[in-house]
Amino acid sequence: MATVLVTGGAGFLGSHLCDRLVERGEDVICLDNFFTGRKENIRHLLNHERFELVRHDIVHPFYLEVDRIFNLACPASPEAYQYNPIKTIKTSTVGMVNVMGLAKRCGARILHASTSEVYGDPQVHPQTEEYWGHVNPIGPRSCYDEGKRIAESLMMNYHHAHGVAIRIIRIFNTYGPRMDPNDGRVISNFITQAIRGDDITVYGAGTQTRSFCYCSDLIEGMLRLMDQDDHTGPINIGNPVENTMLELAEAIIAATGSTSKIVNMPLPKDDPQRRCPDITKAREILKWEPKVVLKEGLQQTIDWYRKEIG
Repeated sequence: MATVLVTGGAGFLGSHLCDRLVERGEDVICLDNFFTGRKENIRHLLNHERFELVRHDIVHPFYLEVDRIFNLACPASPEAYQYNPIKTIKTSTVGMVNVMGLAKRCGARILHASTSEVYGDPQVHPQTEEYWGHVNPIGPRSCYDEGKRIAESLMMNYHHAHGVAIRIIRIFNTYGPRMDPNDGRVISNFITQAIRGDDITVYGAGTQTRSFCYCSDLIEGMLRLMDQDDHTGPINIGNPVENTMLELAEAIIAATGSTSKIVNMPLPKDDPQRRCPDITKAREILKWEPKVVLKEGLQQTIDWYRKEIG
């Protein structure tokens, strides 16, 4: 039985990961500063004998004894990470140094939740792990994009200099229950607007694409990367099926039975036009690919949102 630390464990994905780890019989320490995490996400675990909650910000040093670390601590939606961009950068730099220092001291294997945002507005499609990206280092998204790129660099340098056992996963758009209705991401925006009967705001012409991976598929890929012994990553985890924003809006209107109308708004600065993972490595190395189709995943997510927002 391992003792596992999950930083950002009260967040959307962190809480689902904590669920899976507890189910597997691991002792789980969930560390979160609740900047974007929600206690409601892990309330059902608070009295579990193998679960412990610690309120802490990784920007400040911390000392624990653990065997494995999943680092998910960082605001992930544009609205959240641009709310306090300096805080976002510090989480991926100063915070990352603290997390890597803990891994080094404990001899713990560490998996870092990186992001498809390291590819920026990509000029290569679909994106492979060998692509270096096309990122604006001084744009409004740079606090997150460049922060995550630095975090990956820190991981590799701790691995080469100190032999820390690292795993890097690059997460593409993921959705599902517990995704904050107010986090500003496209699926949460569209579902919330549709349930309330508000206009659905599509930015630009709506022809830009994203790929959407359901949360249970993502967590399975994350665990498979952590559990194998031969590859550090980075490895893309996401759904290789592309959908335009207009297609997504129409699918959500149909699934909710909403009377909402689609309206177009100006495209935000540096918003990527296409984003889709090449998951060849995930298929070959992890024997992983997504199983939940968008229609099924959207319905489960919509059911949760109806309970959450009424």
